[in-house]
Amino acid sequence: MIKQIMLIFCLSLLIVGNVWGWQINKSNFKTEKPKIGFLVLAPDRGFVGNNETQTIFKKFNNEYLAKIVYIGRKYDGLNSNYSEYIQKALTGFNENSVSNVVVLPLFLSKYNHILKEVRKNIPAYQFKGKIYWNETILESYLSAQILLDHVKKISTNPSQEKLVVLGRGALDEKSEKTMKKELDELSDYIKERHKFKSIQTGIYYSYNAKEKLRVLKDKEVDDMVLHTAAKKGNTLVVPFFIGPKYSNMMSLTHFFDRKFEDIDLIHNSEEILLHPNVLHWMKKAANKYLPLSNDETIGVVIMPHGATKPYNDAVEKTIEPLKSKYKIEMAYGMGDAVAIQNAISKLESQGIKKIVFVRMYPTSNQLKEKTDYILGLNEKIPEQWDGLIPPQIRTSAIISTFGGYEEDNLIAGIFLERIQEFSKKPEEETIILLAHGGSNDKAEVLRKKRMKAHIDWVQKQFSRPFKNIIGMALREDWPEKRENALNEIKKIIKEGNKEGKVIVISNRLYGSGPYKHFLKGLNFEMNSKGLAPHPNLTQWLAKGIDLAITNKFINKDQTDVSQWNPNFPTKVTLVSD
Repeated sequence: MIKQIMLIFCLSLLIVGNVWGWQINKSNFKTEKPKIGFLVLAPDRGFVGNNETQTIFKKFNNEYLAKIVYIGRKYDGLNSNYSEYIQKALTGFNENSVSNVVVLPLFLSKYNHILKEVRKNIPAYQFKGKIYWNETILESYLSAQILLDHVKKISTNPSQEKLVVLGRGALDEKSEKTMKKELDELSDYIKERHKFKSIQTGIYYSYNAKEKLRVLKDKEVDDMVLHTAAKKGNTLVVPFFIGPKYSNMMSLTHFFDRKFEDIDLIHNSEEILLHPNVLHWMKKAANKYLPLSNDETIGVVIMPHGATKPYNDAVEKTIEPLKSKYKIEMAYGMGDAVAIQNAISKLESQGIKKIVFVRMYPTSNQLKEKTDYILGLNEKIPEQWDGLIPPQIRTSAIISTFGGYEEDNLIAGIFLERIQEFSKKPEEETIILLAHGGSNDKAEVLRKKRMKAHIDWVQKQFSRPFKNIIGMALREDWPEKRENALNEIKKIIKEGNKEGKVIVISNRLYGSGPYKHFLKGLNFEMNSKGLAPHPNLTQWLAKGIDLAITNKFINKDQTDVSQWNPNFPTKVTLVSD
């Protein structure tokens, strides 16, 4: 990951350096951006197998400057017959003035002996630029989704089934151990989502291994499958490797079909490379390395809570001014994976490669863990009230995120306007900025501290300060916390009504929710508008999107722009001023 970030950073410096050069002497320098090419290294699978791979590559090559090289198990360095193909591809990149080549290894495991051999020797081939290596697909959650799909295709009752996942390609016990660890980690993705009676993995050896060792180790895997099948319950076998396919009959998958045909088990021998996630992975890898161009269209997915039509209309009125500049899709909800997938897919269908995802919630941590997981930016499974694991999206887009409009000083400008709409004698008035609130006590303490900065700024805008301005939260979704919060709110209202009056300002995105219900019988006035629509919310959105673009989607914490600029300006200028 560090090498990938450094590559993008270096490419950005090259671009900036060229710009400086043109400013110094425009007549002597040509305005050319460095080209990036993608070298797809694929296993040589034979006629039918390579045709399948070529079909995927053609789709990739329609969008990216790329070449493909097939490498077989007999590759042993510069003197190999396969070296000619590697050198021809690199020469082609030289002729196209490509200055940086990124190798996309279409091998599952980074420990594959063919891949390791090519990686060792590739510096010796002739290429004028630099060569970088992307991770293998097995290091992406997209590969775990392929396995999940293959398992779901044959599974009907996991609690009564035993699952066996088989890999292939070990040369010795060391590589067997590392490959099995990869497969075990991949199988954990299944284990977390389905409760099988058992899940086992096994690694068959490559034909490049010593024959005696290969025969011995392959028999151990065969025996494991047989012993598992002999136990009570259905046995599911999923081969998970990319094997040769010289013809439809002369293929490794067909070999496994025949190998287990007399054993009472169910197996799925579908080809991995034909799964849509392979192309997603290739394009996502390429998009990660390509610098953001000046004329590139940016996609934006905005996730507010959402509710009835008046609520949604107010939010979309806030967003409307941005639609002339960006492609925008909505994903209403509290991390609705289906809505998010649909929004992302709509943007990708329009050719969008870079997407900013906005959590349109008060604080930057709200739903961040959940949506980062759904977006494939985080491996940590979020805790949910129903105990279920949300599905991760299938995408090739590069995504940056931000959230937390209440943490931006622009929000103070909205508070000011909402107060001005009701205030008559500030020195006699107690203002309660009443929010929904959350379940986390520590987060609420932090939120109150941030709110104090907004309140201090609002007070300074009046020649006669308010009797009191206080930020509070009802915490309505959690009965015990709500009771304590409600008692405190009632106390402030009663105190405020002594020699003065109380104005409640709804600090919600839209409307006032259940405030009137819970505060029934108390004496106060309320501005129940909420925050949207307002130009400052539009500006907050624009600022966050522009920040992602300015940083070329290279995030400080690799995913979230919220933390890039924690020091807000001391002075707030309203859009309406």
